[in-house]
Amino acid sequence: MNNLLEVNGVSKYFGDFRALNDVSISIPKGSIFGLLGPNGAGKTTLIRVINQITMPDSGSVFLDGESLSQKHIEDIGYLPEERGLYKSMKVGEQCIYLAQLKGLSKAEAKKRLKYWFERLDIGDWWNKKIQELSKGMAQKIQFVVTVLHEPKLLIFDEPFSGFDPINANLIKDEILRLRENGATVIFSTHRMESVEELCDDIALIHESNKILDGNLVDIKRQFKINTYEVGIRTNNQNDLEKDLADKFSISKANFKTLEDELKLNIKLQENETPNELLRYLTERGDVSHFVELIPSVNDIFIKAVKNN
Repeated sequence: MNNLLEVNGVSKYFGDFRALNDVSISIPKGSIFGLLGPNGAGKTTLIRVINQITMPDSGSVFLDGESLSQKHIEDIGYLPEERGLYKSMKVGEQCIYLAQLKGLSKAEAKKRLKYWFERLDIGDWWNKKIQELSKGMAQKIQFVVTVLHEPKLLIFDEPFSGFDPINANLIKDEILRLRENGATVIFSTHRMESVEELCDDIALIHESNKILDGNLVDIKRQFKINTYEVGIRTNNQNDLEKDLADKFSISKANFKTLEDELKLNIKLQENETPNELLRYLTERGDVSHFVELIPSVNDIFIKAVKNN
């Protein structure tokens, strides 16, 4: 079994509203899986189905080859977008309580909490109440509680909300380390740059339907536009631009440069190669910039939703 989680044909209605329509996804073991979609698309409903907070009207879910059941609660760690800590409770007391709900003994919980509090440099927060912490500080506590019992599957819904860039990078590194140590991660966010950095595979849900899924690199290949961003220094920019327009499909490019140079996006036909383009350009001037325009997750997200 190469997939840790299998969601097969899941549908969910709330009255007449269809929140999920026959959605299927497969999440490989040891991967970070990006669950993407506009607000109201159905992502949170799917996460709640996986966590058994909401039961599907049809379809099935399998975790590590077994039909999802109550016993699998301890195999999942869930960091919800809407945080769920008790504000008047002390941090240490609350962490131990929540760890015990996930099956850890008090002694084991204390041992693991000591490790995480030292690792995240939050040891002096033990006797503080949650209401005394900033949003970012409370988010660190929520993260620790989510990963403490070392579940097979971790689900992070907007995990960087409330973090400054330094702490966002800290948690990002911890997520990558957890993956390296064998955890499988579902990662739901609107921050597409984080998807680029973290995710191996993605699925895009729109208006209750899955409209795209697969390995991120393979999806980028599907959306490839065969276009190159070029900067070239020449004494005759206008003449060169006209010549290029006769030979290729071109448009103006916008990127930072230290020199006065002709900046263009040049699209190649299927029978044309980047080597041929580069050779042509070097014969006409000094090439200072030559980069293939690979579609970003944000570009793919917008195009897929619009096409759908």
